[in-house]
Amino acid sequence: MAKRIAYLGPPGTFTEEAALSYDESAQLIPFPSVPAVAVAVDSGMAEEGVVAIENSIEGSVTDTLDLLIHESTVLIKKELVLPIEHQLLSKPETDVSEVKVIFSHPQALAQCRRFIERCFPKLEVVAALSTAAAVEEMMASKYPAAAIGTKRAAKIYGAHTLAQGIQDQASNVTRFVVLAATDHPPTGNDKTSLCFSFAEDRPGALCEVLQEFAQRSINLAKVESRPSKESLGRYIFLVDLEGHREDIVINEALARVREKAALFKILGSYPRYEEK
Repeated sequence: MAKRIAYLGPPGTFTEEAALSYDESAQLIPFPSVPAVAVAVDSGMAEEGVVAIENSIEGSVTDTLDLLIHESTVLIKKELVLPIEHQLLSKPETDVSEVKVIFSHPQALAQCRRFIERCFPKLEVVAALSTAAAVEEMMASKYPAAAIGTKRAAKIYGAHTLAQGIQDQASNVTRFVVLAATDHPPTGNDKTSLCFSFAEDRPGALCEVLQEFAQRSINLAKVESRPSKESLGRYIFLVDLEGHREDIVINEALARVREKAALFKILGSYPRYEEK
């Protein structure tokens, strides 16, 4: 029986493209939101789920980070990196001069901000749940409309391509993660993601944690913060580090960080993406 993989749908999203690149033999199941993908994995409707976590232009996908921190017990099992090329799509009969509104996912709209501001400065911009949902809404619109989506979405929904490669940066890539009930066994070339916060805001608290990694020569690939959602000025720190949580040195450092933190959560250890 084919593996069931949940993803942010409907068919035609970049997330579907990432899921296909991960396992083209799997049964792909579309869901309307990132939290829904996690629920599908948590509940057993799918063995794994694929969601976006970071874009090279717009940075972290906050819906995914907040989900991993606050809402779900799923773990990161693998990371995938996908080049992103946005297309401006319309109904076949629509001329570019007739377009009154542009639909797309907020991330896609942000990644094409310069194109929209220069070519369509006065048009209404409408957020959709996904790039594929944007194409669906555009095709159903009673007004002359366009949508920012994928080549696959154009093919699936019968849309016409008005322009291609409209993202602000040619090197636009998105990092996706595979979510599962368990993370990945050590491979020797791994990454670990975690989050932590402190009981009180005091000078040197974050430095003390970072020193636990520095003194063991553990490289940190990423450090960022997110609001704790508890009170203004309280933050949760997220770290990606090189190594697996089961590695002796990594395990030792994580134990020391756990002692210093009020909140501590390992989001998963998984193979580091290597460009082919």
